Amino acid sequence: MPTRSQIGFDYSIRIESTPTRVLAAFFEPSALAAWWDVATAIATPRPLGVYALEWGDSEVADDVLGRLGGVFHGTVIDVQPGRGFFVADAYWLPPEGDPIGPMAMEVTCTPTDRPAGRLSAPLATLLRVVQRGLDDSPRWMRYYEVVGGGWPASLDTLKGYLEHGRGAWDLRAYV
Repeated sequence: MPTRSQIGFDYSIRIESTPTRVLAAFFEPSALAAWWDVATAIATPRPLGVYALEWGDSEVADDVLGRLGGVFHGTVIDVQPGRGFFVADAYWLPPEGDPIGPMAMEVTCTPTDRPAGRLSAPLATLLRVVQRGLDDSPRWMRYYEVVGGGWPASLDTLKGYLEHGRGAWDLRAYV
């Protein structure tokens, strides 16, 4: 019997910020609101912690998925301070229609070198976000097309948010 290959997306971006600060932006509700437009967040950076994010419902409906927004939730399985985290058993609950899942999301941060000749440049991090699932139905494929297509803009917003000094949240909880 053939096995299904995983579908999903894999994006990376270089951010001039420390890995700890980058990872904190995935757990702090005010940061999630600022860079990812999350309306409500319960994100607990510890094994078996909750990772639940809610967005407002979109005005416009996609032909396959319906209105966008809704809730993404899963269980934090692993957290490595300053290095990354893994969310499993994740589902997207759209405002209308059936949930899509299960899937997994992995976020990793790798410190990078300062640019040559720029010793005063801030520390930088290579951020990688991977989301995978196993279903290849038209609805899943459309989910990854729509959501995957939005990640580059969201990561660009995160980059601007962190590199321009915004985000005065207390990072001690995430170290």
